[in-house]
Amino acid sequence: MTLRSSARLRPAGARLAKNAPQEIAPQQSARTASSPAAKASTAQQLAALGIDTRPLHRPAARVIAIASGKGGVGKTFLSATLAQAMARNERHGRVLLVDLDLGLANVDVQLGLSPERDLGQVLAGRITAAEAVTTLAEAGFHVLAGRSGSGALAALAQAELSHLLDGLAALAPTYGRVVLDLGAGADRTVRRLAGAAGTVLVVTTDEPTALTDAYAFIKLSQADAPGADRRIIVNMAASLAEGQRTYATLARACARVLGAAPPLAGIGRRDAQVRDAIRAQRPLLSGHPNCDAGRDIEALAATLAAPMLPGELLA
Repeated sequence: MTLRSSARLRPAGARLAKNAPQEIAPQQSARTASSPAAKASTAQQLAALGIDTRPLHRPAARVIAIASGKGGVGKTFLSATLAQAMARNERHGRVLLVDLDLGLANVDVQLGLSPERDLGQVLAGRITAAEAVTTLAEAGFHVLAGRSGSGALAALAQAELSHLLDGLAALAPTYGRVVLDLGAGADRTVRRLAGAAGTVLVVTTDEPTALTDAYAFIKLSQADAPGADRRIIVNMAASLAEGQRTYATLARACARVLGAAPPLAGIGRRDAQVRDAIRAQRPLLSGHPNCDAGRDIEALAATLAAPMLPGELLA
């Protein structure tokens, strides 16, 4: 991942590329929709329907959530490789990777693990989150696996979701970094899980559908928690320059409609070694530590070891 200064981005008023996400004109202005009165009215309407919109937990600075509006953008592989890169960087301390793709968990499959315990047992109350952790010695980090190949956890009740986050909140202080691999999409459960993280990395590619869905996730998340630390990762880029252009497209759409765009966290280049690692079910940096994608993600891990500076949110 190679970072670029926001000063090099095209201004928000520049003409969008043809693949830019397009915003349907709202019936009321963004300023009116985001006013305290409008938000209060929306919250009251949701409460009348029995929907609890309150955040479950305060965001934890040591927790990083990896999200994507669309599947197929390399989110899970990036989560696993980022966890390994952080484990190799002593500034992060101990690292835990949690598979929170509650509909279709597959971190264990990608890493070649066969865990005896997983989140399904945690949610059933049979074990604690700490007891479900598996050590991946080769990669140097720990894994809390989901229930692979099962959609049973996709529709959690509010109490179950709260129980899950209570367990993670108790476990997080024992690690330097906790990486949450969220499910694809922008539904309420995914966004509430993201809300437990101090930093949310939104993964996209140059595909128009990926850009549109990433924008939708950012827009809804911004409404949930204005001012939260959200950043963008452009994955599977043909080159660093192409990654910059993809980010600029998404950033302009966000700035035009939302008033600001999340900063660029990094660019992950397309790399044949990634496919080899997935087929071998082996962590990327164990077999190909010097490949382009590996260097990109290690650069991202180094960047995340430092706090985001004030003013790095693009206006």
